[in-house]
Amino acid sequence: MVGAGVLIECLDDPSVESVLSVGRRTCGVRHPKLRELIRSDLFDYGDVLDDLRDYDACFFCLGVSAAGIEVAAQGYTKRVLENPDINSLAVAV
Repeated sequence: MVGAGVLIECLDDPSVESVLSVGRRTCGVRHPKLRELIRSDLFDYGDVLDDLRDYDACFFCLGVSAAGIEVAAQGYTKRVLENPDINSLAVAV
């Protein structure tokens, strides 16, 4: 998936000093540059905002499968694109 590709590229890039992966479960990768933040709710970051500070970039790879996207499009827009917590997180990081 896209997130796995982004993770690999970031870990391989010598100009990237550290990577914070935020997800529902561990990504299964072990690397000295990688730190993981496991969240049961990917739409609520209020209690971990300090962990998200001081990063220069954010690759937001949360989404749904493209399979059946016409049916899922309305729900995708509501849950991801119109969620103020997600949008502020992407801007603030």
